[in-house]
Amino acid sequence: MEKFVRLKAAAVPLHEPNIDTDQLIPARFLGKPRRAGFADFLLRDRRFAEDGNEIPDFVLNKSAYRDARILLAGANFGCGSSRESAVYALSDYGFRVVIAPSFGDIFAGNCIKNGLLPVMLPDAQVAELCRQVTVTPGAPVTADLETLAVEAPDGSVFAFTMDPFKRQCLLEGLDEIGLTMRFADRIAAHEDRNDDVLQAG
Repeated sequence: MEKFVRLKAAAVPLHEPNIDTDQLIPARFLGKPRRAGFADFLLRDRRFAEDGNEIPDFVLNKSAYRDARILLAGANFGCGSSRESAVYALSDYGFRVVIAPSFGDIFAGNCIKNGLLPVMLPDAQVAELCRQVTVTPGAPVTADLETLAVEAPDGSVFAFTMDPFKRQCLLEGLDEIGLTMRFADRIAAHEDRNDDVLQAG
């Protein structure tokens, strides 16, 4: 998993509450192989019309936000089902940070496991970030996991908190497999002891 320390990048405003995982990736795409990438499926029914053409007015389709790597969202972002593919779609599209007042619990956990930083800020602060990147599209926002701070385009700084263990996993780029492999020697020693007991019995 890629480490996350600090990112300064354009941010896209999608400050709507209750964007669920079925909006993030509609169920009809869940059977697709991950290796093909899920970027095209992100918010598919909001980005594209039935004929497959982009919907010009949707914010992700506007030229100023196409390279955004930070998503500014509304409350309860990622609610709904537990599908991890919602995070795959965000990550494959290029997002590394989602800033929102609150997240679906399972979605937030899936973010951590896949190197995507979920930042919780009060709604008023998210709204202010959205205002600034709407007034100046493409203006950079900075998310710093070491200092636990978000810097707005105008220089305002908003502090956030995160569980220390989850923060360390992101800083070190450790997913569940990486964490397990840290204890490979102890696991091997435990298995050796079990083998000895079985042979002795």
